[in-house]
Amino acid sequence: MDRYWRSTLRGLAILLPLMIILALAVHMARRPAGSASGDFAPLQPEALALGDAAAPTPRPFDPNTADVFDMTAAGMTRRQAVSVIKYREAGKIYRIKEELLTVYGMTDSTYRAIEPYIRIGEQYRLRPHSYGSDTLPERSARRTRTLCLQPFSFDTLRGEHLRHMLGFTLRQAEAFDAYIRRRGAIDSYESMRECYLLDIWADTLAPYAAYSAPRPADTFTVPVELNGADSAALRRIYGIGEKSVTAIMERRRRLGGFCRAEQLAEIKEVTESNYEKILQQICIDTCKIQKIDVNFATPEILGAHPYITPRILRRLLKQRQLKGGWSAIEEMTEQGILTDGEAERLAPYLRFDTSTRD
Repeated sequence: MDRYWRSTLRGLAILLPLMIILALAVHMARRPAGSASGDFAPLQPEALALGDAAAPTPRPFDPNTADVFDMTAAGMTRRQAVSVIKYREAGKIYRIKEELLTVYGMTDSTYRAIEPYIRIGEQYRLRPHSYGSDTLPERSARRTRTLCLQPFSFDTLRGEHLRHMLGFTLRQAEAFDAYIRRRGAIDSYESMRECYLLDIWADTLAPYAAYSAPRPADTFTVPVELNGADSAALRRIYGIGEKSVTAIMERRRRLGGFCRAEQLAEIKEVTESNYEKILQQICIDTCKIQKIDVNFATPEILGAHPYITPRILRRLLKQRQLKGGWSAIEEMTEQGILTDGEAERLAPYLRFDTSTRD
């Protein structure tokens, strides 16, 4: 037995140094080339941050294509970023940076923080009109040689006269009539220059013009209240046509009324260019909104509302059957029926009657 242990110890005495030499050889082979003995490769920053989420780095974004994460990284709140995307999905195109100031919930301080990172793509930017090789004065001077000019009074001047005198298109003539209705009158050379349609023609028309006395604007230029307007009142709004009238009234019926002018952007028949014009001619009385009693309304009434999706309806009906009702919309968000964004959109259309019905 002693002989066995002595042979075992001799084997270990030979094997251990060999294992140590082998381990050192493997270690040296794995070290980077050119590193001095005794040096250790520095720990990389990625290794130090392993498992930690990197803080978002602000970077340029295009509001026409950016996702929520790009916009929140630049300084927006999630709600503001979602509002940008909602308008975009409804057909909105951001032509200039400043249009983000019209987004629901956007503040001046947030806009100033994100402004350096906003980049409008080339395909979305506003472009100056191109008139070929002619400058505006040259183009205007050449056309005056074939104009049908005669003395006129601005008190009676209408778009149809400008079509005959200056060769206006039908669209330009209609735009001039709308400008006169909004402003009231053109009573001086300076006010003629202020009219964007007549600016380049002012010097040409001046010898023939007789200015009218100031008069009040037409009564229908007073803002139209959107929730109480009939089809005739809506047609008087410059920018709303026959198809738009029908679509707006149908959307108003399904919603129960408009609570914000921005909801018009959700209607596909309202184009972007007309949307900007319409906003200047309307107002909204939210007291006329027809609210839904969420605690007692039938599934058919609830499901007909545009902002109540099938997913929301299923959760609402299930929880209402268990709980019996709610006293405030915050309870619905706490129970996971609505997200914060959905609650914000639906709040103006819900009321919470907690009295018992027979």
